[in-house]
Amino acid sequence: MQIEALMERQRAFFDSGKTLDMAYRLRALRLLEQAVTDHEQRLAHALRSDLGKSRAEAYMCEIGLTLSELRYMKRHMRAFGRDRRVRTPLAQFHARSFTVQEPYGVTLVMSPWNYPVLLTLEPLIGALAAGNCCVLKPSAYASATSRALAQMLREIYPEEYVAVVEGGREENERLLEQKFDYIFFTGGVRVGRLVMEKASRHLTPVTLELGGKSPCIIDRTADLKTAARRLVFGKYLNCGQTCVAPDYVLAEACIKEELLEHIRKEITRQYGEHPLENPSYGKMINRKHFERVCGLIDRDKLVFGGETEEEALRIAPAVLGDVTGEDAVMQEEIFGPVLPVLTVDSMEEALEFVRERPRPLALYLFTGDRKTERRFLERLSFGGGCINDTVIHLATSGMGFGGVGASGMGSYHGRKSFETFSHEKSVVKKYTWLDLPMRYQPYTALKERLVRMFVR
Repeated sequence: MQIEALMERQRAFFDSGKTLDMAYRLRALRLLEQAVTDHEQRLAHALRSDLGKSRAEAYMCEIGLTLSELRYMKRHMRAFGRDRRVRTPLAQFHARSFTVQEPYGVTLVMSPWNYPVLLTLEPLIGALAAGNCCVLKPSAYASATSRALAQMLREIYPEEYVAVVEGGREENERLLEQKFDYIFFTGGVRVGRLVMEKASRHLTPVTLELGGKSPCIIDRTADLKTAARRLVFGKYLNCGQTCVAPDYVLAEACIKEELLEHIRKEITRQYGEHPLENPSYGKMINRKHFERVCGLIDRDKLVFGGETEEEALRIAPAVLGDVTGEDAVMQEEIFGPVLPVLTVDSMEEALEFVRERPRPLALYLFTGDRKTERRFLERLSFGGGCINDTVIHLATSGMGFGGVGASGMGSYHGRKSFETFSHEKSVVKKYTWLDLPMRYQPYTALKERLVRMFVR
């Protein structure tokens, strides 16, 4: 595909004004909804091939969430796109002030391999609802899903409106050399820095959805059985390859052994005595990541699981105990089914442990103490999170999802997606029947007194 020629066609299509029509945008979303429904089995099969996802997990975590976001956006997009009136200062009498949402133009969405359907189509939904053209670049690591998405989208949209560019690093580099009007990137910190650097050459605004080491903090007042169940679900979902997965546990020392026992029981209950024999348990995306995650399992600190099946790239849920902040597993985002458990003597120590590190994409706190809950919410900065649960906050279209600091910038989902892919123009409409003379020269003492009276 000639990327430069594609850019010209998309620019011309946007300049035609077709995407400004709200009815046109709504039809585009309806086409996408129907296509996802029609291609559900093909997408589920591709996710199985790339990541070993079961049909149930593929629907729950990708296809179903995409359809939910589509339906939410269809219901609300007209309201999101309306002009919004704002209060006009008395000094500007007589006038009307309002804001107008306008699309950026030609946008780029670069998606990752871990949730390749959801994290490709959710940003696309926002881009189309806001009236943009869009170039999608799925990850080459999830090649089967990339092909399935490309085929599906080419059936319903002309390339000058929505285009899919498949390929690897070369295609990424060529795309980032182009002048887009907005770039939406989901992936790792290293590539995120490169995207921001490339975008800066054209002063292109960006959203970066990155990652980081998201902590799960559990105190002595928590319901440990429930905490273990929800922790195991969030940690080992998609074989740990989730950007908001609990990366490590900080537990009060007095509950450590009881918590570990509940975690052991929950892993067995959810995945069976032998997880590698469970057909619904996934796999690592490729050998590189398989070997990297295996290298983070310190066999001297392994308290449960961690068996591997090299040929199938599968790693059983692993739990590490007696971990410290200096261990190798604490030096990088794990992005795999390995759960380090660290202990602290108090919640204040846990709070300081998190504060001393880069701000995480997510934070999870299990506690029955409202004062502890309030203290962590007020004193720690993180992208988003849950109290007494894990990962489910990203499944709410009514709330934005995004990082802060090293875990990213900008947010999306629902209204936030529409706003992310829109520029808000501020407009004052001044009426002509009255023209206050105080702002015009020559200035006099009377005009100054009037200015001081009106400008407050």
